Formats: sequence, structure tokens, C-alpha cells
Amino acid sequence: MHKVTVNVPPRPYQVIIEAGLLELAGKLLRKEFPDRRRIFVVTVSTVRRRWGKVLHKSLAASGFDTQFIEMPDGEAHKKLATVERLATQLSELGADRKSVIIAFGGGVVGDTAGLLASLYMRGVDLVQIPTTLLAQVDASIGGKTGVDLKVGKNLVGTLHQPRLVLSDIDVLSTLSLRQFRAGLYESLKCGVIGDAGLFEDIESDKAAGLQRNSKSTGAIVAKSAKLKAQVVAADEREGGLRRILNFGHTIGHALETESGYRRFLHGEAVAWGMIAATRLAAATNRIDLFSARRIINAVHGIGPLPKVIANGKKILGLMRRDKKTSNGVIHFVLPTRIGKVTIANDIPDELIVVAVDELRKSPEN
Repeated sequence: MHKVTVNVPPRPYQVIIEAGLLELAGKLLRKEFPDRRRIFVVTVSTVRRRWGKVLHKSLAASGFDTQFIEMPDGEAHKKLATVERLATQLSELGADRKSVIIAFGGGVVGDTAGLLASLYMRGVDLVQIPTTLLAQVDASIGGKTGVDLKVGKNLVGTLHQPRLVLSDIDVLSTLSLRQFRAGLYESLKCGVIGDAGLFEDIESDKAAGLQRNSKSTGAIVAKSAKLKAQVVAADEREGGLRRILNFGHTIGHALETESGYRRFLHGEAVAWGMIAATRLAAATNRIDLFSARRIINAVHGIGPLPKVIANGKKILGLMRRDKKTSNGVIHFVLPTRIGKVTIANDIPDELIVVAVDELRKSPEN
């Protein structure tokens, strides 16, 4: 079992990583909430069918009155209308300020249920039980919640830290290979921005076959979670250091928005964004060409990516609406070496357009 502490005020919390953790969820939550009775689990139908009985049995054995609330699956449903429907269901079921919400699913469920928990009755307690690799290594940690608008991703959200994060490695066994790879791209991101050893683990194919190796997968999740926890503890509200977690996201979010959230999984869009950001770093002499090529090759080494179709000018326009743009200036996280990045706000528009167009024209596209 791996335990990572996210040391944020006023209440630090733990990320627990272990195979078979769903069966222990009731005991762990009873320890965290000794006086609570009602739990509402926000999930999607596929997760509920496969893992819902295991979670329900565990919670019931610890004396919790548990009800499941389903939301539609997919990024297209990560919107305010979904939050309103879920909040209405909570009210109709009698949820009060002492109720606990569990986000039981991937990043879309985590972001949406997290926003719901932060808003319902002005805030109720939240537990994250992520069921995708991407959510385990990134989305479930740090307290960011949010939904999308048609004009951009995650433009409406809050910071609402969970009380506990339970990452059961066993639930990853039902992921498609594509979903699993999407999570590995986010782990690779963690390696580039702050953990060269993690980067090398993935680069050297030690990550190959992790879908069937819970011990190796657990180690990857734990290293990624530890890196994110350290960054979040140092800068919870993204005033400085936490911005490095956006490596690959500036262009990645725009690619998702342009495609109507249909072409790319989040990790895949971030992967293309990491490639573009690395090329921008090389073009502005922030990183040597050998290291840049290592990063790009490591991204492609994880697996094939959906094609980039959008042109650079359109993506540039979408980036200007992103929340990482400040006073009209687009900020990029650029690698300076493997394990180290910097924030840049001096990238010419023409260079950004070229970097995106190169994605569309690259042989791997």
C-alpha cells in the first residue's frame, strides 16, 4: 500500500493507492467520518455495473446508507446542466450538509461531482475514488473541480479539496488500452516537470504491460501522485509553482475544445500539447535538441494518437480564451531539461501557429 499526503490547510488528506482498495473503502471512510451516515455516490453506468456492488457492499458493512446517482458519461456532459440535475437529485433524496459525496469514476466524474460537492448547500465533504489511470495520477488530487463551456474547457469551477482519495489499482484492469495510455501521458508529464526517474521508467518501456501488473502500475501512480501532492502543497491556488502542472495543457485544451470533446481523450490532447510545447522550447533555445527529441519520442512511444486536424490559427484563437491566458498573453509551460520546466509568456503568435501546424503535418499524425 502506498500513502501520499497532500499537505494543504486547514486539513491535509491522504491519497491511498493499493490493489483491492474498494473492499476496504467502508472501513477507511468510517475512520474518516465516524459520525456520518449517508453517502451519495456519483458515477456513470459502466463503472456502476462493473464495480458498484463491491463499493456498496463495503460501505454497507461499515454502516453507511449509500445511494448511487448516475450521470451521463463523456466530456460532452461535463457542464453546468449536469451539475444542476445532480443537485436536484440530491435534494429530492434528502441529502443534507452532513452527507458525503463520493466521485466514483474518471476525470469527468471527478471534476463534475467535485463541483457539485463544493456548491451543494454551500459545500459538503467529498471523497474521490478514481477509476481511470488518468484520474488516479492527476484529476483526483489537488481539489480542482470544474465544467466546460462551449467556448472552452474547465472555465467554470472551484477549488474543493477531497477528504480522502482512494485509488484501487484493480479497477484499472477493465480499462481499454487507449484509456490506459491516456493516463500514462499524464504520468509522463509528471516526469518531465519534476521527476526524471519517473520519466525514465516510462521512456525505457518499464511501463509496457502495466495494465496487467498491479505492482508496477501502483508504483507509477504513487510517483505521479507524490509529485502532484508536493506541487499542490506548495501552491494550492495556482499562484505560481502549480502552473507547471499545465505542461501540455495550453494547446491540449484548445485541441479538445476545437473537436467538441469528441476526437481526443484528455490525456491524448495533452500528449500533443506536450509535443508542441517541447518544440516551442527547442525553437526558443530553452532546451537542447537531444532532450527535446527524448521527450517527443517518449510521448509517441506510449502509443498512437488521434490525428490533429485543426489549423494553428484556429487553435491560437481558442487558446486566448483559456483560463491560463492572462491579460491577453498566453502562458506556456516549457521544458528546460527532463525534470525541469519554466513558465514562458514571450512566445510569438507566429511560432505558436507553426508549432500546431507541425502537429498536423507530422509523420506520426
